[in-house]
Amino acid sequence: MVPVTETRLSAAERRESILAAAMEEFAAAGFEGTSTEDIARRAGISQPYLFRLFGTKKELFKATCERCLRQTLDLFQTAAAGLHGERALEAIGKAYRERLADSTYLRAQMQAYAACDDPEVCEVVRRGFGELVAYVERVSGAEPAEIARFFANGMLLNVLSAMKVLEDPRAAWERTILEGCAKD
Repeated sequence: MVPVTETRLSAAERRESILAAAMEEFAAAGFEGTSTEDIARRAGISQPYLFRLFGTKKELFKATCERCLRQTLDLFQTAAAGLHGERALEAIGKAYRERLADSTYLRAQMQAYAACDDPEVCEVVRRGFGELVAYVERVSGAEPAEIARFFANGMLLNVLSAMKVLEDPRAAWERTILEGCAKD
């Protein structure tokens, strides 16, 4: 008989797996609608262990928001690696549109914005979004009006994706907006 050896996760790997599970749950039901019991179950850990690691549900939600925004920044940096100016913006925009196909990612991002009525969550989201803006500004060298249009286009794509327009544009208005987003 061959002995079975379990691979233990490092603390960082365990934390990352818990944040991934939390992102799934928070994306589906938001901060208020998500139970820590469901997160713990999805992560394969006990609820007391979840609280030992994160303290409170709010701290876990904030960490999940930070992770989501960090993943977006990583996506931007990977897409624009070695590029500058308009080429960097185009590469970031293309990578972001592709990322929106991940409905969990999209919903997690939207839930983060929706929870900004809480000052602590709002601070985390504002800081993370600010890092995105600073990176795009730095790599593109674009003027403030162009940066604003770039992010406005991204937010419009978020809304269209949430309405499933990106995957199935049926109405004329949907096709019009998508065509306009593609040109910007």
